[in-house]
Amino acid sequence: MPFMDQIPLLTVIVVLPLAGALAVLAAKGPRGVQGAALGTTLAVFVLTLLPLWSFQPERAGFQLVERVPWIPSLGISYHLGLDGLSLFLLPLTGFLSVAAVLVSWRRVQEKIKAYYVSFLVLETGMLGVFVSLDAVLFYFFWEAMLIPMFFIIGIWGGANRRYAAFKFIIYTMAGSVFLLIGLLLMAFLHLRLGGVFTFDMVSWFGFHVPLQWQYGLFVLFFVAFAVKAPVFPFHTWLPDAHVEAPTAGSVILAGVLLKMGIYGILRFCLPLLPEATVFFTPVVMALGVIGIVYGALVAYAQDDLKKLVAYSSVSHMGLIVVGVMAGNLAGMKGGIIQMVNHGLSTGALFILVGAVYDRLQTREMGRLGGLAGRTPVLAAFFMIMTLSSLGLPGLNGFVGEFLLLLGAFRHSWWIGVPAAATLILGAVYMLWMMQRVFFATYRGGRLGAVADLSRRERLVMIPLTLLVFGIGLYPSFLTDRIDTVSRLLTAAPAARVMAPMTADHSLAYHPDRLEETNDGTDFSRR
Repeated sequence: MPFMDQIPLLTVIVVLPLAGALAVLAAKGPRGVQGAALGTTLAVFVLTLLPLWSFQPERAGFQLVERVPWIPSLGISYHLGLDGLSLFLLPLTGFLSVAAVLVSWRRVQEKIKAYYVSFLVLETGMLGVFVSLDAVLFYFFWEAMLIPMFFIIGIWGGANRRYAAFKFIIYTMAGSVFLLIGLLLMAFLHLRLGGVFTFDMVSWFGFHVPLQWQYGLFVLFFVAFAVKAPVFPFHTWLPDAHVEAPTAGSVILAGVLLKMGIYGILRFCLPLLPEATVFFTPVVMALGVIGIVYGALVAYAQDDLKKLVAYSSVSHMGLIVVGVMAGNLAGMKGGIIQMVNHGLSTGALFILVGAVYDRLQTREMGRLGGLAGRTPVLAAFFMIMTLSSLGLPGLNGFVGEFLLLLGAFRHSWWIGVPAAATLILGAVYMLWMMQRVFFATYRGGRLGAVADLSRRERLVMIPLTLLVFGIGLYPSFLTDRIDTVSRLLTAAPAARVMAPMTADHSLAYHPDRLEETNDGTDFSRR
C-alpha cells in the first residue's frame, strides 16, 4: 500500500483513541457517548489491520518507522515501528477494544463519560507500548495504561473493587520501578561503553552489554515483566483484579495487558541480555512449569466461574513463558501465536461468564446448572471457546500449544513432560466447569425462563468464533509473518551466543535468518 508510506500510520493509530475520548466528552446523552466510543474503537481496529497486508516478512528490521527528535539532549526521540513480534498484537488490541465497548453497552450505566474516556486512554497506552522503539516512550505508555485500568476496576468493578484496584496498582507500579531502573542503567551503559547517551532501543539492540552487567539487568527487566505477565509467584494480583473488574476490564486484562509481560521479555531480555537469558533460563522455565500446574490445580478448586477462568490464565501464561524461554523458534513462534490465541479465547470466556452473571446474578457453579437447554446459543459459544482453550485440533489453541510443547520438548524432556500436563489438567477443570454450568441439574430451585444471548452479544461472539476457526485452519497467515522474529535474535547481540555454532547444532547463525536443524537441541543449553 504505497499511500501508507505517506502518512504516519502508527501515530494515527496511537493518537486516535485520545481524539475519540474528546469526542466522548463532547457527546450528548448516553447513546451519543456510546456511539462515539464504539465509532472510535471501530476506526482504530480497521487501521490496525492495514499493517497486516503491507507487512513484508522478507524485510529485516522494523517497518512503518517514524522517528522525530523529542528531547535530543537526553537522547530521547519519538520513535515508532513494528516487526513480527508486535504485528498481531495491534489488531488484537483493536478488536478486543471493540468487543469491550459492545459488552459495556448495558452493563455500565453510571458515569458513562468517565468510563469510556478511561477506556480510550487505556487503549492509547496499550497500542503505544507495542509500537514504541524509544525506551522513555515505551515507559510512558507502560505507565499511562495503569491509571485508567485502576479507575475501571475501582469505580465500575464488583463489591470488593477498591481492594482489587489498589492491589493491581501497587503490584504493577512496583514492577515499573524495576523497569525504570533497568532502562536508566541501559542508557548509562551505552554512554559508558559506546560514547552516546541514548534511549533508542534500536541502538541498544546493536550494543553488547558486558556480562557482569547482564545478570543484574536481567533480574530488573524480568521482575518488571513477570509481574505483568503474570509469572508465578508474581501473579497474586490477577485473580482479584479479574473477579472484581467489570466484564470489559476482564477482557482487556486477559486479552492484552497480560501479553505485555511476555512482549517485554521478548523485546528486552532475549535480544539485549543473551548470556544472562541462557543463565537464568532453567529458573524461569521452572517458574513457568510451577505456574502451569499451580494455576490448573487452583482453577479446579474454584466454585466462582470467573475466578476459575482467571486462574486458567495463570496456567496458560506459564506455558507461554516455558515456550519463549526454550531457546528455539518453535517455542518462540508458539508463544507469540498463543498470546493472540489466549487473548481471543479467554477474552471470549470472560464475555460469556459476564452474560451468565447478567442473567442469573451469580457466578457460583454450585448454584448453576441446566443452562444448555435454556440458552443453547450461549452454551454453544461457551463450548467452542472452552475447546479452543483446551487446544482442540482445528481451533486456534491447538496451533499455539503444539508449537509451545514442541519447543519445550526440544529444550528437554523434563520440561516438556510437565508442560504437557496443561493439556490434561486444562481438560479436567474446563470440561468439569462446562458440565456443572450447562449440563448438570439446576440446584437453585425451579429455573424459570432465561434469555439467550442478545443480538448485540452475538455480534461480539460471531467474529471471535470465526477467528478461532480461521487461525486453527489457516495458521500460516500468522506463522509466515512471525518469521521475522528470528531476526530479533540474529540481528541483536544474541547472535554472539549462536555465532560459534556449526551446522550440526539446532540454531545456526545466519545474518538474515535463524534456522533449526533436525536434532532438536537449542542454544539455551549450550
